[in-house]
Amino acid sequence: MNIDSKWSARAQLRSHQMALFVGLILAAILALMPVRALAGRIKDIATVKGVRENILIGYGIVVGLKGTGDSSADITGQSLQRLFNKLGLDVQQAVKSKNAAAVIVTAKLPPFARTGNRIDVTVSSIGDAGSLEGGMLLVTPLRAGDQNVYAVAQGPVSIGGIADGSTKNFPTVGRVVSGATIEKDVDANFSQKKSFRLSLHSPDFTSAARVVATVNGELAGKYATATDSATIDVVVPFHYEGNTVELMALLENLNVHTESRARVVLNERTGTIVMGELVAISPVAIAHGELSIEIKGAAGAQKGPAGRVFELKEKGGGTVADLVKTLNALGVAPKDLTAIFQTLKQVGALQAELEIM
Repeated sequence: MNIDSKWSARAQLRSHQMALFVGLILAAILALMPVRALAGRIKDIATVKGVRENILIGYGIVVGLKGTGDSSADITGQSLQRLFNKLGLDVQQAVKSKNAAAVIVTAKLPPFARTGNRIDVTVSSIGDAGSLEGGMLLVTPLRAGDQNVYAVAQGPVSIGGIADGSTKNFPTVGRVVSGATIEKDVDANFSQKKSFRLSLHSPDFTSAARVVATVNGELAGKYATATDSATIDVVVPFHYEGNTVELMALLENLNVHTESRARVVLNERTGTIVMGELVAISPVAIAHGELSIEIKGAAGAQKGPAGRVFELKEKGGGTVADLVKTLNALGVAPKDLTAIFQTLKQVGALQAELEIM
């Protein structure tokens, strides 16, 4: 090997070593960097006023049952009598049959529903029928809160089953897949709107302000304003007039870092505790039965959201997570956990909302 080839090989080796060294440095820097919370899209944290589902309900009859229908003829028999009369049969008394069952039919009418679309319906027995398996739902008008008929349902009822082929535990409730046909359009000319309103799922002033800033930044103007912690009004820019759908498609995919209140949720029955990352406990001493725990300030301990220094005497750290770990290690019962957290909240040491299920 000549001198040039040796020098070239050494240069390539040094180049590979330098690249590996730089890669390790970058990996170390990324590992030490704090992980930012993921932002949520506006479509996931808010809804547009007027764009929602509507509940439909109706009364119907399921027929074709194998002797598992209603035993009483009061409601079902009268319904069958009226049905036969409408079909041209002169029936003078209620019809008794255990092959039919009276049911309530419910469905959800999607926003911007149009005539001819099909939706699923849920069928629930209201009598003493044993099972709706194998039944057929007869024509059932479905009404909304304004008493107008928006859909008509009919079809075979399915109650499902489990792996071994047996029926479900609730054979008196079933579904008719694509069993209702929409008969009336839902009036909502969204594309011609001059303005619309966004409603946050979790009201918060900080989140509302960030949504406003994000929308105005994207549209390069003051088009969004927050009226309270849950409501943001958006004016449609002139270059989007008549095309509000495209505007909403743009805005709903914008990412916004949301905030939430510090909260601790405690399920007393199961002993499950769920908490957020911003939950902290002020210095306090806990004495419950034979249990004794002290939370006090100390140098070098973890700082809480307000910048005050706390630590848990046994574990080191003034957060609810540390306290829960200590209590669980000591075998504290769920009822005792509830009592401790209630007392912490009452004395003002728990810097969060407490919800007990």
